[in-house]
Amino acid sequence: MAGKASASGTAVLLVTANVGSLFDDPENLQKNWLREFYQALGSFYFLHESLKNIYQFDFKAKKYKKVTGKEIYSDTLESTPMLEKEKFPQDYFPECKWSRKGFIRTRWCVADCAFDLVNIHLFHDASNLVAWETSPSVYSGIRRKALGYVLDRISDQRFEKASYFVFGDFNFRLDSKSVVETLCTKATMQTVRAADTNEVVKLIFRESDNDRKVTLQLEKKLFDYVNQEVFRDNNGTALLEFDKELSVFKDRLCELDISFPPSYPYSEDSSQGKQYMNTRCPAWCDRVLMSPSAKELILRGALSEQTLMSEANVSRESGNRTSVCGAGGSAARVLTATPTASESEEKVVTYDHIGPSVCMGDHKPVFLAFRIAPGAGKPHARVHKCCVVQ
Repeated sequence: MAGKASASGTAVLLVTANVGSLFDDPENLQKNWLREFYQALGSFYFLHESLKNIYQFDFKAKKYKKVTGKEIYSDTLESTPMLEKEKFPQDYFPECKWSRKGFIRTRWCVADCAFDLVNIHLFHDASNLVAWETSPSVYSGIRRKALGYVLDRISDQRFEKASYFVFGDFNFRLDSKSVVETLCTKATMQTVRAADTNEVVKLIFRESDNDRKVTLQLEKKLFDYVNQEVFRDNNGTALLEFDKELSVFKDRLCELDISFPPSYPYSEDSSQGKQYMNTRCPAWCDRVLMSPSAKELILRGALSEQTLMSEANVSRESGNRTSVCGAGGSAARVLTATPTASESEEKVVTYDHIGPSVCMGDHKPVFLAFRIAPGAGKPHARVHKCCVVQ
């Protein structure tokens, strides 16, 4: 998280970045990554010096403490009272002998607004072949169980409820069976089995004509489709109909409209910033989600800033486009105003990815930038005791 104060409210930037592959080629990948993504690796909370009276919640003492100076927690995360860190139960993903998957939760009070920041990492698809067998896949069910566990934990009765942002590598995948059926509508399938176990080890899809050209090859860790442009054209948005895993949580989690291409799995070749690897079907694994109340906080900030922009430009031009915000479901869109002033053309709320043309590792970082409107949290300040220095 990064934050900065201004007359139009408090600017907030939330970024999720899976950085594991950076260490495979530190000489090339880390230089690109640091250039595109400021200078942060891992989980960092940056508070601009212009911000005053920022408080962080002590989960042990159950009260807020004023943030001063610099704090670094590394080896003592489990015992640190300023955050909650949990791993998922081992039986959630029995294929792994051990796992670091889980979540880290911190609670903040900024501009009298209390909210949780939850960094999450869910389970991946261990095999493309298994993921293809059913719709939804068995892995989708595992992620649904784990995400439900996190949402229950951050909204239980141990602490006062607060708005929350949940972001990280959700490992959400497109519904594999539906995607393959769509991409290979006119293809015939050849099954390749292991000679010793008769286990399916490969699926080959060929066109019915056109010299039986191979369109897709599927193995445990191979998803080799003949035309990657389908995942890049119009940012791959035609495939969003197969992005279904979040729909189960539509009453508990919201997301702004996705207008960037699938965030995974990009090539780790430092010269191939736009190329996907042929290991998995490209998907929007990296997301920034929020509770319905957090979404309202964002939209109030957007409306407040657009009002200020309109007032500043009313003497120059009378025609502005109106801010349009989805009222229901899991998506919302905020349009920019149309005044001639360049500063007014800047998006009020931005949900996008970082380094679209630069190799950032196998995941592209994804961010959400918004403002908290001045006074937005004042009606709740007394409830959360945010204004009392502890």
